[in-house]
Amino acid sequence: MTRYFFLSLTLILHIAVFSQDLTGDQLLEKAISFHDPNNNWPSFKGKLFIEMETPNSSLRTTEVQINFPVNFFKSIVTKDNNVIESELNNGDCTLKLNGSTDIDDDDIKKLRITCERAEMTKNYYTYLYGLPMKLKNPGTIIDQKVVKKSFKGKEYFVLKVNYDENVGKDTWYFYFDPDTYAMEVYQFYHDESKNDGEYILLKEATEINGIKMPKVRSWYYNNDDKYLGTDTLIKVSELN
Repeated sequence: MTRYFFLSLTLILHIAVFSQDLTGDQLLEKAISFHDPNNNWPSFKGKLFIEMETPNSSLRTTEVQINFPVNFFKSIVTKDNNVIESELNNGDCTLKLNGSTDIDDDDIKKLRITCERAEMTKNYYTYLYGLPMKLKNPGTIIDQKVVKKSFKGKEYFVLKVNYDENVGKDTWYFYFDPDTYAMEVYQFYHDESKNDGEYILLKEATEINGIKMPKVRSWYYNNDDKYLGTDTLIKVSELN
């Protein structure tokens, strides 16, 4: 019993000392090496099929098509008997509702079918599924102090990230397994002093084009742990 206690203590001390020596940039590089060892994200081509479940709401399914080499993005969202297609093709925007580009003003307003919304959707999916690689983007400010923190009963290396004002105003924290450097949690605050914002638990992993992506993401409020919803990557495939 005593032997196992000292082994555990040694491991904890090793993690604590190692986190002090590890810089933010070094932690990010190790995490990217786990998730995208061959640097495939910049040339990613693929389809993601996602189901979103939220309390007191119907199921939403989304097919996301990404082809970075030709600057192409498309989302096909199905919810409540409506199918909304938003396509951004090298600067050109095409919107459809239930297969038609002729969309009346009431539906545009009610369902928020706009090119601005399509751009927001693109940024949302390519950011979250492109993590942690997206943290190399210009305007990202990596805190070089790596801390060790326990979250939901597990110890993590934690990376703090801010952004230039023209990029974003939120403060983000990314939690990495100290052995594999897999990203297992991320968290953001609009105003950290108010404990607002959300945290997202990542479970399982799926691989496409040599990139490991979280299969299940569950969202919660920071201030009261209220459950917001879960999106599940149910299928991935190549994009022809």
